[in-house]
Amino acid sequence: MPGNIIRRDPFEMFSPVEGLINRLFQEPFGASLPMIEEGALALDISETDDALIIRASLPGFRKEDVNIEVHEGVLTISATREQETEERNEKFYRRERRTGSVSRRVALPSMVTDDQADAELKDGVLTLRLPKSKKDSPKKISVK
Repeated sequence: MPGNIIRRDPFEMFSPVEGLINRLFQEPFGASLPMIEEGALALDISETDDALIIRASLPGFRKEDVNIEVHEGVLTISATREQETEERNEKFYRRERRTGSVSRRVALPSMVTDDQADAELKDGVLTLRLPKSKKDSPKKISVK
């Protein structure tokens, strides 16, 4: 709606449910319902002289659930888990399915040698070590 001013609370992100409820009463219905991102994966990226180290929290995931790809300087980490439980009793039958996924794509700050990459999933933390490419290292050019 052109010309209308919509007031936003900068601290709304700390209480997303309260923010949604407030918006439902302050704005026309459905005017700006938030996009809920499916399982964004938090990453820590650090750099040594010869490698990039990426750490991702993946509690409850098994190594078979994790997919890692590096293509043209972009790292993609995704993980999907499915859980199915079934409980039978004399008086009831219950079957539940749970699925969850997280993913993240990031541009890497330097070129890497992906065929020498090393990944380990231990205690819910994925640690990925990507050696830097020698092609990407700075070359000194002498002036004539």
